[in-house]
Amino acid sequence: MTTLFTHIGLLAGTRDAQELLRGHQLAQLPSMEDAYLLVEDEQIADYGFMYELPLKIPQLPKNTIDLQGRFVLPCWCDSHTHLVFAGSRENEFIYKLQGLSYAEIAAKGGGILNSAKKLNETSEEELLQQSETRLQQLSELGTGAIEIKSGYGLSVESELKMLRVIKQLKQRSKLSIKASFLGAHTYPEIFKNDHAGYIKMIIEEMLPVIAAEKLADYIDVFCETGFFSPAETEQLCKAGAAYGLRPKLHVNQLNSIGGIQTGIAANALSLDHLETLTAEEIQLLGKFDGCSTLLPTAAFFLRMAYQPARALIDANAAVVLASDYNPGSSPSGNMNLVNAISCIQMKMFPEEVINASTLNGAYAMDLQNEVGSITNGKNANLIITKPIPSLAYLFYSFGLIHIEKVMIRGNWV
Repeated sequence: MTTLFTHIGLLAGTRDAQELLRGHQLAQLPSMEDAYLLVEDEQIADYGFMYELPLKIPQLPKNTIDLQGRFVLPCWCDSHTHLVFAGSRENEFIYKLQGLSYAEIAAKGGGILNSAKKLNETSEEELLQQSETRLQQLSELGTGAIEIKSGYGLSVESELKMLRVIKQLKQRSKLSIKASFLGAHTYPEIFKNDHAGYIKMIIEEMLPVIAAEKLADYIDVFCETGFFSPAETEQLCKAGAAYGLRPKLHVNQLNSIGGIQTGIAANALSLDHLETLTAEEIQLLGKFDGCSTLLPTAAFFLRMAYQPARALIDANAAVVLASDYNPGSSPSGNMNLVNAISCIQMKMFPEEVINASTLNGAYAMDLQNEVGSITNGKNANLIITKPIPSLAYLFYSFGLIHIEKVMIRGNWV
């Protein structure tokens, strides 16, 4: 199937050569006005200015679409989600509005353990159906590549159930999907006073099966006060590395306890959350080879201070934006909202936001050769906007969805 798009008002993110964008490189978004783009089967085959079209493609294909000035962008690459979960937790939302603390909500059976209980009670088939519905909804909002974590199982059986669901999503979906094993999300109730016992179960009972069935691409740990210490995180990262799982870590969401230093030493692909940073840690992230992934909708939902995006960019960090889609602290996978909040609350520029949620997001999943930019040979993952006056309008007019159509691997969503 060949499709030619003509009269594109702005073709954004056009890159022949590419690299992980650091610091002020994020503000550079190569684009073309009055452009065309050719899709063959699942991939981008060619693009250029309209005045070049008669020489490059003298015979227009049957399926030629005049976009009449609409904009085209690469699809969003959401590199941090917990999309596979059972049910919802809006009762805890009411508790928060009533002023209850996290500890008080947990005492009522809320928090991660609430999601674990629901997941344990849900069949793999039902979990797959719920997850497929969410994935379809996100693709309609422009997401074409996504990372999905386990972590609501907290037992051998249920963690494997989550990862097997993610594996089925990979097989059934057109989206590019990566899986992260987050057995170290919190401690199950039966291991509340036996942290070493739970870590031993992760290492000796979960990881061997995950490796044998090829259920995960990465290992994740929630390195935080009251959860997993830097030393425990290091232990788990080494255990994952023995099975070829590179770390993608939750760090510095609530406290600065050494998670960044631990992640850097463990050669993490990405360090995620980063709401709570010292000046020294910002400088470390500026020199860190991996990605610094910010999750502003989690800060929004929890009424926390937003991540210091401008300071990180000024320090030369490779900033990434992701949704943290989960039922407890960010019950939205809408990357359009993530991007708008990043402009409005974190003072990122529209070009920075687009780069952070496309090409850099692809790097945070090792998918930079498949998605994240308008590049010949990459997947034809495209956002076609409604008529808009500028790129900035996408995030300025944050209350509306400005996406008219989404194409993933050459197929309309």
